[in-house]
Amino acid sequence: MFTSLVHELIFDHDRPFVSCHASHLALLPNGDVLAAWFGGSREGADDVAIWCSRRQGESWSAPFQLADEEGLPHWNPVFHMKDNGELILFYKVGRLLKDWYTLFKVSQDQGRTWSEPVELVAGDRGGRGPVRNKLIVLADGTWLAPGSTEDGIWQAFVDRSEDQGGHWTKSGGIRIPDIDYSSIQAVTDSDIPVSEQSFAGRGVIQPALWESEPGKVHMLLRSTEGFIYRSDSADGGRTWCDAYPTSLPNNNSGIDLVKLDNGMLVLVCNPVGINWGPRTPLVFMVSKDNGRSWSCEFILEDEEGEFSYPAMIAQGNHLYLTYTWKRESIAFRKISVSL
Repeated sequence: MFTSLVHELIFDHDRPFVSCHASHLALLPNGDVLAAWFGGSREGADDVAIWCSRRQGESWSAPFQLADEEGLPHWNPVFHMKDNGELILFYKVGRLLKDWYTLFKVSQDQGRTWSEPVELVAGDRGGRGPVRNKLIVLADGTWLAPGSTEDGIWQAFVDRSEDQGGHWTKSGGIRIPDIDYSSIQAVTDSDIPVSEQSFAGRGVIQPALWESEPGKVHMLLRSTEGFIYRSDSADGGRTWCDAYPTSLPNNNSGIDLVKLDNGMLVLVCNPVGINWGPRTPLVFMVSKDNGRSWSCEFILEDEEGEFSYPAMIAQGNHLYLTYTWKRESIAFRKISVSL
């Protein structure tokens, strides 16, 4: 079903930062691929900026900075390509996760030059718009941005825009019900090099969205509970049910998902059911029944180390994805799918 066409690292050991993580990608109209990630001395450090590389032909450019405000950590770039070819970059800025805010830049020339950054929602603290995964465009043209907040507890939400990003309306919070959040304890036995702030949260974050039919939208969620959780909306993302567990293991790490033209769902994740557990292997899971059942169909990485935070885009019968490669580089894959 899956055939690997390209498997490469965007850069090698000669890099202008020690650590890198949380990549995203855009397919440009001229055939180039743009990849972005955050990089610096370590996750959450004041020197962390948004970096980028362009793939032309079969080679990547040297990494260059897309966004940097001196003295503030940067996080989680997300690209979105509009139908008119305008490219938007969303990213988070802030020292505390509970207080970070979303900025965006716009490029009219396929990522070669960018506008000055602007706050997505003026005065926001906590992060609006896409927190890590891509936006989706509904059948009626509405944009849905998968969001979440990390302020004591973890909860997800969706930001809706009916005017292509001009204005945003936030849904209610999506939580795991019946959890005693007063009993949250810090995690102290993980060797995953993430921000210490993350260890205080309990719940769900970082949704991956799809629309199964007009107005019916679904999300899969990273969780602290050993499984991927799910929530559903019957009104175009305005309201959502409580998060409920799936059978999919989750190690409290990022996931991503695409819906192919034939309706099949492809999920990329670490199928490890341990909170803050290993971030290997990295695999494709497939569902042909709108996420009710899943099968593991392809292994992307299975050696020791961290292979995490995938970002994935589908174009016809091809999948394009980037992911963290041991915090030392960003991997790029192109995969052919037999539909």
